Amino acid sequence: MTVLGFETSCDETSVAVVQGGLVRANVVASQIRLHAEYGGVVPELAAREHLRNLIPVAQAALREADLSPKEVDLVAATRGPGLPTALLIGLRAAQALAFALNRPFYGVHHHEAHLYSPWIRGRPPRASFEDFEPHVSLIVSGGHTLLVHVWAEGRHRLLGSTLDDAAGECFDKTGKLLGLPYPAGPWIDRLAEGGNPNAHGFPRPLRDDPGDDFSFSGLKTAVRYYLRDHPEVLTNEAARRDLCASVQAAIVEVLVSKTVRAALRLGVGLVTASGGVICNRALRRELSRACGEAGLRLLLAEPAFCTDNAAMVAVLAEHLHRLGQPPTDEDAEILPDWDLEAAHA
Repeated sequence: MTVLGFETSCDETSVAVVQGGLVRANVVASQIRLHAEYGGVVPELAAREHLRNLIPVAQAALREADLSPKEVDLVAATRGPGLPTALLIGLRAAQALAFALNRPFYGVHHHEAHLYSPWIRGRPPRASFEDFEPHVSLIVSGGHTLLVHVWAEGRHRLLGSTLDDAAGECFDKTGKLLGLPYPAGPWIDRLAEGGNPNAHGFPRPLRDDPGDDFSFSGLKTAVRYYLRDHPEVLTNEAARRDLCASVQAAIVEVLVSKTVRAALRLGVGLVTASGGVICNRALRRELSRACGEAGLRLLLAEPAFCTDNAAMVAVLAEHLHRLGQPPTDEDAEILPDWDLEAAHA
């Protein structure tokens, strides 16, 4: 089966071709430079850029896979959650193509696609579910921090989510306070490598709470007040590195401890992790260390499939088709606030 997938939930325009689990093409047009001037994603600008990029990106993906549109067996797109105007462009383009080709269409849940992205592995990348087992999955991005119990293929239960700021949002807001370019996460990652993670005792919000929810607004506020009282940090490179390392350590400790604790409580033997923040090197290291110490197997999404991409959309659609999930209604609308647990309701 050959699947053509579209992803336009936020500020990445992506189209991918997946054939029997093999990622034949995964083309992504980034909008980082466009939004960097504003310190965050501007929805209207994102939608306009999707309109400009979608057809060339789709053509590039088909060309890379050496396929014509008529050779596509199934069309998929992100239906939600995401920015309404951005979602609409990808969804309508995919629906129109599916209608023109008389092919089934799948509108998939963005977070569920992230859930299955760790299973895309190897060179060339291929999605393989032969060693699938029940697990706890951590999804961390600029807008979301989720813990999910995936108890069977295509079946999952949300354990916890962010009550306010997501982990990625905390990284970005800290970076803005430090005057770092947007998105700040990769910059903090690099600066933290040369800093002392124990230089500041920033709070670890909800780390010791028995629940599975997250909260990072208090940490962001603590950083803001510290910089207000110590403005010299902004002009001292060593001090900036220490602050970045300390903030990163606080975020990583919360994410890792709550994820491992949930996995042990539920008695699963596997942890997976995905989303843009999973590119953070300290988080990858600490998750690996903590899971090893707890006797848990860890499956991390590869960096190319951590950030928003259409390969994970196409992989999920193909997998749902194989599991017998019926196609989405051809007149389906976008679901900007789509709840993860309602994905197959």
